[in-house]
Amino acid sequence: QVQLVESGGGLVQAGGSLRLSCAASGRTFSTYAMGWFRQAPGKERKFVAAISSSGGSTSYADSGKGRFTISRDNANNTVYLQMNSLKPEDTAVYYCAARRRYGPLVPYEYWGQGTQVTVSS
Repeated sequence: QVQLVESGGGLVQAGGSLRLSCAASGRTFSTYAMGWFRQAPGKERKFVAAISSSGGSTSYADSGKGRFTISRDNANNTVYLQMNSLKPEDTAVYYCAARRRYGPLVPYEYWGQGTQVTVSS
């Protein structure tokens, strides 16, 4: 079992930055691949970024390429999402998630409760 708790969300002006954190419980965090997703009001949850268990591989949705960076600290059981040059369309609830393997068809098994990010124009 993995429990995930996101933090770092808030209100920021367009062009600003935020760093989201996701703290994971358990001794096996370093064996899980992690991801970030977001859900805007009235819309489906969408993929934002993913990282392998070692941190050696990452992937991004087109919407965040060049602006968002996913990283992890396995010693502290934490995954991060650095978001720069934020736009109003980045406004959403951001969720972190964990899965046992990194890959395009591997489902995420564990989810956090989400943290709200609001970008004002």
